[in-house]
Amino acid sequence: MERLQKLRASMAERGLDGILVCQPENRRYLSGFSGSSGWLLISGKEAFLATDFRYVEQAKAESPGFGVIQTKRELRDWFPGLVSDMGVHKLGFEADFVSYDGHQKLDDALKTAQVVLELEPTTGLVETLRSIKEVEELELISKAVELGDAVFQKARDIIRPGITEKEAAWEIEKLLRQGGSEGVAFEIIVASGPNGALPHARPTEKKIVSGEPVVIDMGARIGGYCSDLTRTLFLGQADRNMRKTYDIVLEAQMAAIEGVTSSMEATQADQLARGVIERAGHGDQFGHGLGHGVGLAVHELPTVGPASTGTLAEGMVFTVEPGIYLPGLGGVRIEDIVVLHDGKARVLTGAAKDLPS
Repeated sequence: MERLQKLRASMAERGLDGILVCQPENRRYLSGFSGSSGWLLISGKEAFLATDFRYVEQAKAESPGFGVIQTKRELRDWFPGLVSDMGVHKLGFEADFVSYDGHQKLDDALKTAQVVLELEPTTGLVETLRSIKEVEELELISKAVELGDAVFQKARDIIRPGITEKEAAWEIEKLLRQGGSEGVAFEIIVASGPNGALPHARPTEKKIVSGEPVVIDMGARIGGYCSDLTRTLFLGQADRNMRKTYDIVLEAQMAAIEGVTSSMEATQADQLARGVIERAGHGDQFGHGLGHGVGLAVHELPTVGPASTGTLAEGMVFTVEPGIYLPGLGGVRIEDIVVLHDGKARVLTGAAKDLPS
């Protein structure tokens, strides 16, 4: 399996002869297993999936390249013996996901069984592989994006003055599920008027009022892969200042989409949009990064922001979502998903970005 080969190459570079994976998206990416509980133990030659009774048959069906082991109640009952039989002496574990208590239990299990093994914290080994999308992954993301586009178009007809934010969010969720989405990629945001000034607002009982901006942030999930779409609507005649704000955000987004390239530093990509907003005098009202990777998780590598440290690369899929948030008045955010292809950004999202009336 190509993904395991790439991981083993990364392990060898770091002097690891084994790795323990339990982060859900990483586990699914490497094995295909979609259950909610399990561990992958991968060495240079072997790969095992350890899970409890509830998921054994599912694991066998979803992960044909892995030996499936049914776990017992405690780590000490299966982990030391398995890792010893594999001949692993330096085992990496996911430092960003394994808690302090989890590490202590791993260490205690090894000591109790008198297995001499070095536990080595690692970060980003699998996540870095996930950041470059394969053709099959891109197809699933595209399907999720297409569903999000279609639902947004229907939502435009549903969201009218008098409907509450919660009602609108529920209607969108129903449309996503009816269209084939595996639940929702994240909690849907419908934020109208002043609530739109909260980048991660939660829908409330507030009724939507004619003329105010309405920020809609939604995502589908198909085959485990997510989409992420934000549009800002205006119902009725838009306030002149908010229309101007919308124009600035749209200009910033288009500058980023048109200017981003493969091999560009993520901070440079962020600045393409941020510079437009700063020159318009709203730099302080754009407090988050330009975007984030999308795949099995709705937020994954790459991160594209003013403090990012990575470089963008061919095959990366990420959002471009500048925003301006004006406390007491409202907010504007416009978000598309792009993939870096032939050195440039190709936009996957097709939902309309109409200027306010």
